Amino acid sequence: MEENNNENQLNIELSEEIAEGIYSNLAVITHSNTEFVLDFIRVMPGVPKARVKSRIVLTPEHAKRFMIALEENIDKFEAINGRIKINADQAGMPMNFGGPTAQA
Repeated sequence: MEENNNENQLNIELSEEIAEGIYSNLAVITHSNTEFVLDFIRVMPGVPKARVKSRIVLTPEHAKRFMIALEENIDKFEAINGRIKINADQAGMPMNFGGPTAQA
């Protein structure tokens, strides 16, 4: 007899709208003592104004888990596709360039 253990299984639903995704080429990351806020922004050439397209709020623990998962995925990507090159013109630009400073 096969035992069906659904206690640890999570059913994740992805709507069509969310599945399309949102393009972002700038991330502004701020934090307080209780959360990390990730704002994803699309900056277009020649357009002086950019809007936040998506905001994700994470606990410090989940922010750290996210960072580890992202590092693991980048390592896997680079193992198959080669090292990701960072544009020399933007190498010194932090991902939160021009954004608000972190506040406690």
